[in-house]
Amino acid sequence: MPANLISKADMKKLAAEASGINMPGGQPRVKEVTNRLLYRLMQVIDECDVSMDEFWAAVGFLSQTAKNNEPGLMVPGVALEHFLDLRLDEAERLAGIKGGTMRTIEGPLYVAGAPLTKGEARMDDGTDPGEVMFISGQVRDENGNVVPGAIVDLWHANSKGGYSFIDGEQAPFNLRRRIETDAQGRYLARTIVPNGYGCPPESCTRTLMNALGRHAERPAHVHFFVTAPGFRKLTTQFNFTGDKYLHTDFAFGTRDELIVTLERVTDADEIRKAGVNRPFARARFDIALVRDKTGAPTTIVDREHVIAA
Repeated sequence: MPANLISKADMKKLAAEASGINMPGGQPRVKEVTNRLLYRLMQVIDECDVSMDEFWAAVGFLSQTAKNNEPGLMVPGVALEHFLDLRLDEAERLAGIKGGTMRTIEGPLYVAGAPLTKGEARMDDGTDPGEVMFISGQVRDENGNVVPGAIVDLWHANSKGGYSFIDGEQAPFNLRRRIETDAQGRYLARTIVPNGYGCPPESCTRTLMNALGRHAERPAHVHFFVTAPGFRKLTTQFNFTGDKYLHTDFAFGTRDELIVTLERVTDADEIRKAGVNRPFARARFDIALVRDKTGAPTTIVDREHVIAA
């Protein structure tokens, strides 16, 4: 069947009718977005000569993606979550907001309600044989003033690349903590060095990545939400230098400003002072929050999360 069988005028008319864009009632915002999506999808089908078999295979694939609860994994995999971050970066610039730690994707594996402590916390339960790591930092505002009482919400994978509540192997809230910064804006977390992870072999997301000629792996990383009254919520993460997938993260989460070099500590006195009995790693991640501004686009995202059971 040849491409470009339908005129753009006819596609526009059909999309308008299907979306109810020129009819009373309904929700105007839903109508507008639906109208544009339908028109552009019709264009792609016509220009690429998508067959009926291909179309319905795609519908089935998306249905299976939803059954697997994978949209939160596939969205970053096709760069849409990163694209949303890029748009928010530019919207903030236009609103006169500058400075602060760079944002990056949240990913699909956050669980609300992690234990809250003040100043410092131990994130692991001691069962993971991975390398001990201390993460420390200070939260300041865009002018360098310390921010006491900020909530630093951290989560990351274990040494196998698995997350509590997801892999079915870890205790609830293992490697998930919220830390309230002290009077000097400082926080300290004892944990273990995480591993990166890949999409499950049977997942729709990996199937799509294979079809695109891409891998489906993430480098090791540590996620952060950072909040404080009067400041814009920060969603970010840091990666580690030297990771095989550092600059090819399938989820487009790596940003150069958020790469951390681990310090390996082998000195006996330092090991003793840290309260451990073997060499360990240290990561420093300071955070700069930006004060909120009237009329600026929000950084608080209302999205579905894994529910702690």
